[in-house]
Amino acid sequence: MTTTLDEVRTFIRDLPDTETLAVVQEAATSRLLELDAARRPVITPGRTGKISNDIRPACLRKLTGTVQQPNRTKTRFDFLLTEEATTLLRHLQDSDNPRFKIPAGVKRYRLARVPATCIELDDPADS
Repeated sequence: MTTTLDEVRTFIRDLPDTETLAVVQEAATSRLLELDAARRPVITPGRTGKISNDIRPACLRKLTGTVQQPNRTKTRFDFLLTEEATTLLRHLQDSDNPRFKIPAGVKRYRLARVPATCIELDDPADS
């Protein structure tokens, strides 16, 4: 027998205290995270991808590379550009790109702290 949404709401409304309600809320949050993770690829170091059109500055859009280490909260990752993407970004340096100064000898430039929401993975997941 399946529980209806109205039964769930009644159950929650009848909980005796905030501690019990917090336990239910934690369980619901955990389930939401599970469902969300199933829809979204897991970003881990070593995976390849490109930077999405959502990033600013625009000169970083569609650059390809490899995901590197995350920040503490895993909301941003360093991103090691491919040689081709590094060359493209270097050539933009003179006009649109005063922010990214890439030394001549660097073949693959590392972008720091790219938002996870702006990384589009293109390799298959390991799992």
